Amino acid sequence: MATEGGGKEMNEIKTQFTTREGLYKLLPHSEYSRPNRVPFNSQGSNPVRVSFVNLNDQSGNGDRLCFNVGRELYFYIYKGVRKAADLSKPIDKRIYKGTQPTCHDFNHLTATAESVSLLVGFSAGQVQLIDPIKKETSKLFNEERLIDKSRVTCVKWVPGSESLFLVAHSSGSMYLYNVEHTCGTTAPHYQLLKQGESFAVHTCKSKSTRNPLLKWTVGEGALNEFAFSPDGKFLACVSQDGFLRVFNFDSVELHGTMKSYFGGLLCVCWSPDGKYIVTGGEDDLVTVWSFLDCRVIARGHGHKSWVSVVAFDPYTTSVEESDPMEFSGSDEDFQDLLHFGRDRANSTQSRLSKRNSTDSRPPLSRARTHTNVMNATSPPAGSNGNSVTTPGDSGPPPLPRSNSLPHSAVSNAGSKSSVMDGAIASGVSKFATLSLHDRKERHHEKDHKRNHSMGHISSKSSDKLNLVTKAKTDPAKTLGTSLCPRMEDVPLLEPLICKKIAHERLTVLVFLEDCLVTACQEGFICTWARPGKVVSFNP
Repeated sequence: MATEGGGKEMNEIKTQFTTREGLYKLLPHSEYSRPNRVPFNSQGSNPVRVSFVNLNDQSGNGDRLCFNVGRELYFYIYKGVRKAADLSKPIDKRIYKGTQPTCHDFNHLTATAESVSLLVGFSAGQVQLIDPIKKETSKLFNEERLIDKSRVTCVKWVPGSESLFLVAHSSGSMYLYNVEHTCGTTAPHYQLLKQGESFAVHTCKSKSTRNPLLKWTVGEGALNEFAFSPDGKFLACVSQDGFLRVFNFDSVELHGTMKSYFGGLLCVCWSPDGKYIVTGGEDDLVTVWSFLDCRVIARGHGHKSWVSVVAFDPYTTSVEESDPMEFSGSDEDFQDLLHFGRDRANSTQSRLSKRNSTDSRPPLSRARTHTNVMNATSPPAGSNGNSVTTPGDSGPPPLPRSNSLPHSAVSNAGSKSSVMDGAIASGVSKFATLSLHDRKERHHEKDHKRNHSMGHISSKSSDKLNLVTKAKTDPAKTLGTSLCPRMEDVPLLEPLICKKIAHERLTVLVFLEDCLVTACQEGFICTWARPGKVVSFNP
């Protein structure tokens, strides 16, 4: 990763960095730097996570912040760039014994000035529902660890629901819970609801309704993170087996998959318009995947270690009405989607079993998202504990459906490669900062061998036409296919900036209207003021 001041700059912790829209400045008075907290072994602890909620009160100061550090969980008033944080007076503070908080999520739908519902996942597998305003503990799920004994990796409320939430574990399983139901005193029994390529969904078999409502088994190895689409209808999951899997959440249908270049995928996020999914992981790459075309359209490089967080900045993009000719699909499809609604609080099992395969259509949209001319796009945070990098434009037009797979009519590898290059370049030329042909002329294969632990693996040209449904047993067979294109077959995003902002690996990147918030594994939660939001500050 290039820096403005040469190699020495990489060893210094920066308090500001410059992007296309201006200068971001670290606000020391808003830094949650654990002055009174007990030091902990950051390497052996679970990732520091941060959750925000707005209580929608009339005071104009309704933002609240929750974060975990080691065995501790904190809940503060968050004033951002407006005023210094009073670290001596948390609204709520909890210290746990025998287990550690690993993740948490607020229910934004039910949050008020008097009460807020916060889910907390733990390293031993339990999930706790607490109210940090009332300082109450409502319920504990999987208390006896009869459902799953492995670490909770991700927990989120189901969008639009006051009672349903989804929990992922390092066992590779996800569970759907209802806060109004109990978990039972015996281990649950399951019956198969739906099965597909590398996934299975079971319902809980019981005389009376009990948790979990559903059990998802996804891929092999730990399920590291999941994210709901902006419309709440689709679910993107990334696993230690290196696969991104995107499901229609209601109909439990697999929409599409993608494979990392090598290693596990650790993080995932959706673009604000739901057209793109970005992942990062142990291949040191940021991969951009088109939801509509179910294919990799670009990769971002520049990281020197695992990518731990990816995020889009919704405040530097805008959505415009596009030409009706850009709408991909029939009017019937569009009308179907307009009437595609649901009541999530109803009986989940009966609703899911009645869904048919047509519900797995992608959320076609008449709008397109683009990056403002003077604004930078979202910087994913590097996991080498130190850097925030910002790639190029994040809003390419979707590829035409006819180009979603290589043309089968092409007979030789050479012409097939040129058709592939043309198809990708036509759709993402504005997205990439380094074109396909430029990179080939710069002998990219040699660079790739030097920078990655897995060298160039040759494969037959016919592999590019193979959807590789059986390739999960041999990861090398996915390389060069639509699941995992070669480095030279996909445009690259070059980082616009690279600054070291922490000694430990970064674990949090949250974009707010007037600032962005980062956190590192050492337990520092920092606020960076957006350009123009703070004229000056005293360190």
